[in-house]
Amino acid sequence: MKDTIRIGCGAGFSGDRLEPAVILAERGELDYLVLECLAERTIALAQKRKREDATKGYDPLLERRIEQLLPILKKNGVRLITNMGAANPVAAAEKVCEIANRLNLSVTVAAITGDDVFRQLTGEETAMETGQPIADSGQLISANAYMGTDAILPALESGADVVITGRVADPSLFVAPLVHELGWSLDDPDQMGQATVIGHLMECAGQLTGGYFADPGKKDIPDMANLGHPFVDVSQDGRAVFGKVAGTGGAIRLETAKEQLLYEVMDPSQYFTPDVVADFTGVTLKEVGPDQIEATGGRGQAKPDKLKVSVGYHAGYIGEGEISYAGSNALGRAQLAGSIIEERLRDRFTNLRVDYIGSTSVHRTQLGTWPEPYEIRLRVAGRAATAAEAALVGEEVEALYTNGPAGGGGARKYVYEVVGIVSTLLPREKVQSAVTIRKA
Repeated sequence: MKDTIRIGCGAGFSGDRLEPAVILAERGELDYLVLECLAERTIALAQKRKREDATKGYDPLLERRIEQLLPILKKNGVRLITNMGAANPVAAAEKVCEIANRLNLSVTVAAITGDDVFRQLTGEETAMETGQPIADSGQLISANAYMGTDAILPALESGADVVITGRVADPSLFVAPLVHELGWSLDDPDQMGQATVIGHLMECAGQLTGGYFADPGKKDIPDMANLGHPFVDVSQDGRAVFGKVAGTGGAIRLETAKEQLLYEVMDPSQYFTPDVVADFTGVTLKEVGPDQIEATGGRGQAKPDKLKVSVGYHAGYIGEGEISYAGSNALGRAQLAGSIIEERLRDRFTNLRVDYIGSTSVHRTQLGTWPEPYEIRLRVAGRAATAAEAALVGEEVEALYTNGPAGGGGARKYVYEVVGIVSTLLPREKVQSAVTIRKA
C-alpha cells in the first residue's frame, strides 16, 4: 500500500480537448490518469454504432487520444483508467493494442464488461422520470447499468497499464485506484463517501479549474485558452489536495471547487452511487496554497441494493431549419417568417418549436425594455416519426428566401435521428462484471 497517490483527470466528456491530458501525463508526476468520456446519450449512440459495425462502439476520439498518450504513459509509468470503451470495451482494448504495436510499445490492457443489461430488461421496469414502464417510451435500443469500483478492482489487480470500462459511475473511476493503492475498504461507508467526494470533484476535469465557472468581470479566470486540468493528491487518512500543473491556465479556488461539489447533486446528504450513498454536507474545503484546495469530511451510508440503468430509445427524427434577418426591424421580419412557418406546418407537426435566436431562444420571453436586436437567427424545429416528414421543416424555412419577408439569408436545414434517454433501477445481483485482458 502507498501512503499517497496522485490522480489526474485529462478529460471530462467525450469531446474534451486532447492536450490537457498530454500535459498531465508529461508533467503532472501522476500515478494514474483518468479520462472520463461517457454520458447517458453518448453510450446510447455508441450502442447504435456497434450494431452497425461490431468492431466499433468505443469513443470516437480513442485512437487520437491513445496515439498521443501511450508513449508518455509508458515512459512515466502512469496507469490509465478510462470509460472510452463505451459500448464496446473489448474492441477498444484491441484498438489500444493495435496502436501499441504500431508504436513498438508493450502494453497490457484490461477491458471491463457487464454493464450492458439490455437482455436482462423486460420492458416493464419503471422509468424514474415518468413512473411508466420503460417500454412505453418507444423502441428500446440500449440499456447500460452504472457499475462501480468493485467492477474495476480486478482489472487494476491484474497489473494492466490501461483499464477500459463501459458504463461505470463517474466517481468510481477515481475511487477504484484509491481503494487499490491505499487499501481503503469498500465496506467502509465513510471512506467510500470521502473517495466519492474526491471523484466527484475531479470527474468534470476543467470545470474544477475554472471552465464552466468563468463570467468575465464577475468571475474572472486567467488564460482560459490554455486551461489546465486538475490532479489530486490523496493520503491514507483521506486528506485530498487538488492542484494543477504549473504554468497552465485556469484557477483552482474555493469558488470553483464549491460549484463543482454541487454540480448535478440534487440532495447533498444523499448522493447515490454504486459504491455508497455519499453525504457531502460535512465536507470542508480549504485553500492551502496558490491553486490548491483541500477537501475533507466526506461521509456515507451503505451502498444501494439497486443500480441505476440508463436506457436509450428511438425517439423519432427532428427536422430543423434556420435563416437570418438583420438590420432595421429584424425581429419583426423574423417573427413574420416564424408565423408563416407555423401556419404552414401546424397541421403536420404537433411538436413544433420556433426560436428567435438573439431575442427569445433561451428564456422564451422578451425581457422588459431590452433594446430591439439588430440581427435575429430564426430557428424552427419539429419532431416527426420519419426522416422524410422531419425534412419538411427545413424545406419550408429554405423556401422563405423568396416566399417570406425581406432580407432573409444564410438558410440551412438538417434532419437527424433522436435518441431519448430514461432511467430505471435493476437489482445489483443482476449485473455481473467481467475482465478481458489483451496484450501487445
